Amino acid sequence: MQVKRPSRRRFLKKSVAVAGLAASPPALEVSASAVEAPPPAVIDNNSLDAVLYGRRSRFVTITREIEGRSHSTTPRIRPTPQRPSARTPLAELVGGITPTSLHFTTQHYYGIPDINPDEHTLMIEGLVERPLVFTMNELRRFPVVSRICFLECIGNRPSPRAETVTGTHGRMGCSEWTGVPLSLLLKAAGIKNSAQWVIAEAASGGRHTKSVPMAKALDDVLVAYGQNGEPVRPDHGFPLRLVVPGFEGIYNVKWLRRIKVVDQPYLSFQEHSRFLTPNQKTQQDSYEFGPSSVITTPSGGQRLSGSGPQVISGLAWSGAGVVTGVEVSTDGGRTYHQAELAGPVLPKAHTRFVLPWHWNGEEATLQSRCLDEKGQLQPSEAEYARYWDLTRGQLYGTIQSQLGHCNWVQPWKVGRDGKVTNGLAPVDVVVDVHG
Repeated sequence: MQVKRPSRRRFLKKSVAVAGLAASPPALEVSASAVEAPPPAVIDNNSLDAVLYGRRSRFVTITREIEGRSHSTTPRIRPTPQRPSARTPLAELVGGITPTSLHFTTQHYYGIPDINPDEHTLMIEGLVERPLVFTMNELRRFPVVSRICFLECIGNRPSPRAETVTGTHGRMGCSEWTGVPLSLLLKAAGIKNSAQWVIAEAASGGRHTKSVPMAKALDDVLVAYGQNGEPVRPDHGFPLRLVVPGFEGIYNVKWLRRIKVVDQPYLSFQEHSRFLTPNQKTQQDSYEFGPSSVITTPSGGQRLSGSGPQVISGLAWSGAGVVTGVEVSTDGGRTYHQAELAGPVLPKAHTRFVLPWHWNGEEATLQSRCLDEKGQLQPSEAEYARYWDLTRGQLYGTIQSQLGHCNWVQPWKVGRDGKVTNGLAPVDVVVDVHG
């Protein structure tokens, strides 16, 4: 069978269509002559640029999926937005590590800064004995640590309107992060007895800041300059970012320039504009994600080729630590079967699970649930709504950041024709923090 490589123009059109847009945002505009030029019939895998920085096969065309307020006619909620968000194509990944170029990235309303690492510094100040300023070279003199952990945006949520697993859970990824434990830098500065929190600040135009409890800062937080074996890329925080394993993605401050040690949390924009509510069940001191899982194969948008042997596969994770088990149901949750945890099972990291399944050609509803080392079991949609005293309509009509961590079960329905669709019943309204 002849394989035709999609042109850049068709790729851009497809990306825009996925986001529900009518035209390209400024960051994606390309001249007509550039996109209409036909690609070479054969790519030279022996060329110098291919040797200097390896590239994937021309038959592999996986990309991130564009989303969010990226169209020029969409009302702007910040000055000069520069780029859209992009979600991880979970259904097309293998293993547990997300390639850096496919790792989700959120919209940056003030743009991505172009930082010269030779001029960049990190300041440690506040309630410390010795305020310090580190250059990048000085940071590299500290003992190096690598940790594999997931990053997930609080905007992730199962949704009756999503057609694919990228639509429901694509705002997450899992990488190997390399850098210096924040605890070593705080120790070098000398923490005063009254110190209870640290405030991390970015060098971006918006000066994004987040408060992190001191107990967490001294535990497993990294000041990272590496991701998946190379320097952190600009849209992931080059040259320096904070990595807070298991916590909401927004705590992992990019383009890190300052750590201020304080005696109480600061109510920065991101900590009071959406994340604090009158509902007492929204715990202001609960930051780590609970147990989650989702089936990526078969999942929405895919089709089974025929009845017979199949393999159900997906990802499980928990901000509380290690995934201890994943159960899979093929009958909509009436019965469950223990799945195999494939590959390394690491704390606060994506864990791949698999379950052999014989499809008899009849309708089936597939779903998974995760158990973590704290004994927490991933809830069903009904259990989650009941906890919050909400109807289904209210559940999906509430912005994600006001519901805590939306980790309920996402089912997929397999039709007799093998087509896989969303297994959640429809609702009238779905509010999305990134919509």
